[in-house]
Amino acid sequence: MTLQVNVDARNGVPVPGLTAADFKLFDNKKPQPITSFREVKNQPTRIVVVLDAVNLPYTEVSFARQQLAQFFAANGGKLAQPTALGVLVDSGMQVQPSFTTDGNALRASLDHFTIGLRELPRSTGVYGAEQRLEISLTMMKALIAQLPKDGPKRIIWVAAGWPLLSGPEVELNPSMRSSVFNDVVTLMTELRKLHIAVDCVNPLGASQDVATTDYYENFLHAPHSLRDVELGNLGIQVLAVDSGGLVLNGSNDIAGLIQQAVQQSEDFYEISFVPAPGEHDNEYHELQLKVDRPGLTVHTTAGYYARPVYPPLASPRLTPAS
Repeated sequence: MTLQVNVDARNGVPVPGLTAADFKLFDNKKPQPITSFREVKNQPTRIVVVLDAVNLPYTEVSFARQQLAQFFAANGGKLAQPTALGVLVDSGMQVQPSFTTDGNALRASLDHFTIGLRELPRSTGVYGAEQRLEISLTMMKALIAQLPKDGPKRIIWVAAGWPLLSGPEVELNPSMRSSVFNDVVTLMTELRKLHIAVDCVNPLGASQDVATTDYYENFLHAPHSLRDVELGNLGIQVLAVDSGGLVLNGSNDIAGLIQQAVQQSEDFYEISFVPAPGEHDNEYHELQLKVDRPGLTVHTTAGYYARPVYPPLASPRLTPAS
């Protein structure tokens, strides 16, 4: 199994020049030998930036859109990595289908995306939240299924989050538990196998309550069985952490946060080890990768399911941007 690994300094800048001797890998808290190691520089990473107009307050969509345009126009419109653009709306995901380093072309494409008034009942509590979560998950799986299979990739999802729908008043029946568990196994396994990191960029910035911003942290422990499942395990921030991506909050400089996520593709490491075979299907293994230098943060796959068994990714067609 090969892990894509980012190491950041306190300022969020990737740290080059580390060696295999700087890392220690643990699988379910047991030390594992690293079988291969390499530093990757200047390798193209395909980036998909998704503006989530389903889960953002309508008043915030316009601001996020302006910030996206600013990101595309920076550096004279020359992007560091081949990038595509998607916009999530109630009817599905509109996409600009090809990857390009021409930020000006993406900015022009953004101007032509249709983001109309919402059709879903946003004010109807849990019912509306369930619909939003279903749309988000369905389109995320469709996007993963249609991305190129080769090379590293990042999905930068611009949203305050998906509905977590977990707590003492939310009770899952056995069928729902099975469905959620399958989704967790599917997403974690496919993201890892296809070398996709997910980043969640929160455009609400400092205006959002800290308790709300950090609520996703209650669901970072992946379920080991149906008994452990919560809908919060499918939050976009949780998927970001599980995939080795970033959760970026607390700033209204959305263009800057997106650039911080893209910067992760400039210098990273690939570390391989022999995973445990597993004693039963969908046996969860927690991974820990530690770096033996102070002040550094490691981002990589949080864990894996040995002998994964899950339904194939459904692939509803994404809608080309008009």
